[in-house]
Amino acid sequence: MAIQDQIREEIRQVLIQGIREKLHKFKPERDPMPFQARLLGKDRLALYSFIHSLNTNFGTTIFEPVAVTLAQSTFQSSEKQQIAGTAISSEAHGVIQRIMDGLAVGERGPDKLREIEEIRAVCQSGKMIKVKPTKVDLKLLSSNGTMYLIDIKTAKPNAGEFKGYKRTMLEWVAASLAIEPLASVHSLIAIPYNPYALKPYERWTVRGMLDLNHELLVAEGFGTFLAGPGTYEALLDIFEQVGIEMRPEIDAYFAKFQNGSF
Repeated sequence: MAIQDQIREEIRQVLIQGIREKLHKFKPERDPMPFQARLLGKDRLALYSFIHSLNTNFGTTIFEPVAVTLAQSTFQSSEKQQIAGTAISSEAHGVIQRIMDGLAVGERGPDKLREIEEIRAVCQSGKMIKVKPTKVDLKLLSSNGTMYLIDIKTAKPNAGEFKGYKRTMLEWVAASLAIEPLASVHSLIAIPYNPYALKPYERWTVRGMLDLNHELLVAEGFGTFLAGPGTYEALLDIFEQVGIEMRPEIDAYFAKFQNGSF
């Protein structure tokens, strides 16, 4: 399914606004690099610093608003930076811990659908514990009422980080079911592009912790989930067009660093 012209234009504006805001707030790193500056030029070092800064929060600045815009065409609602809930039952907390312990020592394999039902069975049992879970990067509600709570990642997480992500996703489920025990809810990680292309995403640290069929969307899979087949390629095309359009503006911005100091 091709991206609608209106959605395409909204994404274009999101990208332009995001880059311009980053440029407005940008302050180059002031680490002295006299040899690199003389070899490459201060303008290139400033650009390198900008790219590093952009990569640090690329998910929040770029991918979250882009994903929200894309999902408008296929989901009933799409929102970013949402709260899954504010309380988890003590019994659900215990189930989450047992799941994490079992995965860590290999006593059980990841099975998200089973894990959700284990949490659902005790989601309102015991004492309700106040929690402040990490905000949901992208919350989607489908036309049939299914809720998707998505954590967008743009880096290459290590094994320890995946464990933290797994717990967070289970806590999102528990917090959501504490509010509505019968809700259809799924939590998952989305990686907008494959950092290992042209090979499949087979990060070894995922194995044994994430249910690859129900907890991970990568590149084309994420794009298709949001807005149908062909979305990923269409999105790359939009990014390229905006890059060409903004190149003179970006070049002019960094040219001022050529003879100046950071």
